[in-house]
Amino acid sequence: MLSPALIHVRFTAVAVATAMALIAQQPRPGGGPGGQGSELVRQAVQLDNDGKYAEARQLLQKAIDTAPTASAKASAQRAMALSWAFAGDCRKTGEYEQMVIDYWKTREIEEPANAFYQQGEMANEAARVCIDIGDLDAAEKWYRKGTELGKKDPEISTDRQALWDFRLEHALARVAARRGNRAEAEKHIKDAHAALERMTELRKQQDTFYPYLTGYVAFYLGDAKRALTDLQQANQRDPFIQTLIGQVYEKLGDKEQARAWFSKAAESRGHNPPAAYAHRVARKALP
Repeated sequence: MLSPALIHVRFTAVAVATAMALIAQQPRPGGGPGGQGSELVRQAVQLDNDGKYAEARQLLQKAIDTAPTASAKASAQRAMALSWAFAGDCRKTGEYEQMVIDYWKTREIEEPANAFYQQGEMANEAARVCIDIGDLDAAEKWYRKGTELGKKDPEISTDRQALWDFRLEHALARVAARRGNRAEAEKHIKDAHAALERMTELRKQQDTFYPYLTGYVAFYLGDAKRALTDLQQANQRDPFIQTLIGQVYEKLGDKEQARAWFSKAAESRGHNPPAAYAHRVARKALP
């Protein structure tokens, strides 16, 4: 049996590797490298980026139907969830993310650290799509579910607990801001910062998400100047941040800067919630 120290090391390695993969947010291809499922997903991703969502979903359904393993099927289902995100459908995104969550539930005994983490990630991914679309009730429901699932890991580290707390408070602050509730948003920002302060190994990785939070809240509560200052400290390569900065410049009446940032965001070729938001908002804002 592994010692607690070795378990922690293995868990941290898995979590970091998983987090890095989720930054790219590319669905793992079904059918293995070079297989039919991989090619179908690759083609579907390209179609989504070209705005041909119905065609993309036809290919993804084929990838799901012909998947040789449960893992490959779950990968294709996640790609389908993200395709619905590009189309702006919160409900259908959640429907397919739930299928992926159900797959990871079957992996809880064999790989508990990764299985519980992935369940939480998939729920949060659905939540992210819903809040971006404006379905705030669904977003809050999915974010709370994601935290609950992610924290079920019996070997969860204190750092990972703090991460889930940070993500939930971050989300609830954004939801409150979208609802126009300043006091509640500020409370959740304070709680998010406290959770961030509890992190050790993950702190540096998560720091950039704090100005994203404060900038987002400032924007939706009507303080565009504060929003711009904070968002300029967030990840400038994130197409969601790029789009939001474009929206801030629009509010400030700077059409030239708004167009420049929307143009950056519109170039995204990812297959994830930030890219989906950029495609729906930034591309629409450009003539």
